[in-house]
Amino acid sequence: MSAAPSSLLQQEIQTLYSEYYGWLHTWLRKKLGCAHNAADLAHDTFVRIIASRDALLGIQEPRAYLTTTAKRLMIDRARRQLIEQAYLAELEMLDVALHASPEETLMALQALEQICAALEHVSTKAREAFVLHYLEQQTHARIAEHLAVSTRMVQKYLVQALLQCRQQCAAMAEH
Repeated sequence: MSAAPSSLLQQEIQTLYSEYYGWLHTWLRKKLGCAHNAADLAHDTFVRIIASRDALLGIQEPRAYLTTTAKRLMIDRARRQLIEQAYLAELEMLDVALHASPEETLMALQALEQICAALEHVSTKAREAFVLHYLEQQTHARIAEHLAVSTRMVQKYLVQALLQCRQQCAAMAEH
């Protein structure tokens, strides 16, 4: 990459950051109710945007672009927190009777991250059905009622999610 396009890109990033960071931080603080989490998420939003440099070219609505990126990061964070909370709750219920080693704990967290990554590739309803069934122990009937679908559709959603998890694990095993 030549110096001129790189310099132009750097200038666009600086302009976007200086003009919109404060606004984004305020918007996130209202959404999240916490200035520290808002600052973290605003930072992560700009990191995500910088990582996808091509996306900066021709942004017509910077606020819309920033809020969309920030919302996606909030969803990702919420998913990770849900998985972490489920894992920690499970450990607490077991009263840590297993006395897992740090290596075992790391392996379990990595497995949960793989599941989370796999669930990003299924529909929202399939993901929600998976979480409700496997993490919150809800029945197919209760999930069907919650999602406003049939129990048969819940079964299909669970199969989709499980197949995606299996594919994710197989792909990770190859690498």
